[in-house]
Amino acid sequence: MAFMFSDSFDELESTRLSLKVLTKEQGNEKEIPYYWYEIRRKPDMIPIGKVSIRIGRNYHSYYNGNIGYEIDEAYRGHHYAREAAELVMDVARYHGMEKIYITCEEDNAASYRTIESLGAGLAEIVEIPEDYFGWYEGIPKHRIYELKI
Repeated sequence: MAFMFSDSFDELESTRLSLKVLTKEQGNEKEIPYYWYEIRRKPDMIPIGKVSIRIGRNYHSYYNGNIGYEIDEAYRGHHYAREAAELVMDVARYHGMEKIYITCEEDNAASYRTIESLGAGLAEIVEIPEDYFGWYEGIPKHRIYELKI
């Protein structure tokens, strides 16, 4: 049975940001269903990055996390990733999720500060197993955070 996406979340707004859905993907045996958004800064609506919310949980999502974000280098340092992550948590709640995982490379201080500012607690720092779909030679350890939403 196909995952049922909601059109109610095609556009999300905050005071400083507008998120517009780029795609909704069903996923496969490794990837869980997800919404993928372009992040635009208000009021000029300049695209500044992307954020995704992955719905559900499986073996791979533990290492990949439920939220992924990337902010273009010129716009980093303004807490846009945190704000975008807060917006997409409503999507996870709608789909019945009570907790999510957010991950980053062990030494990515900017990302783990963002994750910690959301109130997530560090579950563990792990070596990524070779059977994870995103594994590659030399992949760094990852910080796995858990956040009750």
